[in-house]
Amino acid sequence: MKSLSKEKRNQLVLVILAFAAVAAGWYLLLYKTQTQSLQSMRERRDASRQKLQQVKQAIALASQIESDLCDAKQRLDKVEDTMASGDLYSWTINTLKKFKLGYKVEIPQFSQIDGPKPMTMLANFPYKQASLIIGGTAHYYEFGRFLADFENQFPYMRVLNLTLEPASGLVSSEKERLSFRMEIAALVKPGTS
Repeated sequence: MKSLSKEKRNQLVLVILAFAAVAAGWYLLLYKTQTQSLQSMRERRDASRQKLQQVKQAIALASQIESDLCDAKQRLDKVEDTMASGDLYSWTINTLKKFKLGYKVEIPQFSQIDGPKPMTMLANFPYKQASLIIGGTAHYYEFGRFLADFENQFPYMRVLNLTLEPASGLVSSEKERLSFRMEIAALVKPGTS
């Protein structure tokens, strides 16, 4: 390098710098974009593999899901068979009278039934509801048992607007009796008017 003239040395340095600039340009334009493209393709491939794995799992579980759906449909049909249908007032009164036989609860007051009308709690719900107000008296413990068992046995009926008061006009031995008033809302079997 020392034997070269100053002009030749400058030209050689310029050639080396130009070569380095071209090599850096090729690296940035070709290599870097290619590696980014490959990375992007790897990420898409991994996402596709994950989606494929999910689809394979869904296919493998399809028979189990179909079996669960069939079981749920059978349970729903059994529940619907016990839901309110026909003359809703008679059905509700008869159901309450049969159910209260195991409890020391007196229910002498029944209002007229309101419904069937669209369900107000959930939008686009496929069932309608009917409700009526009942009133009566019971010992507080018996009433608590009655109420808990009632809502557990009839999942399609709900107690609303419960009012409890001490029963008036009772002798001192019956101080633990309550007077109650509540609204019972029942889902109506589809197809019942």
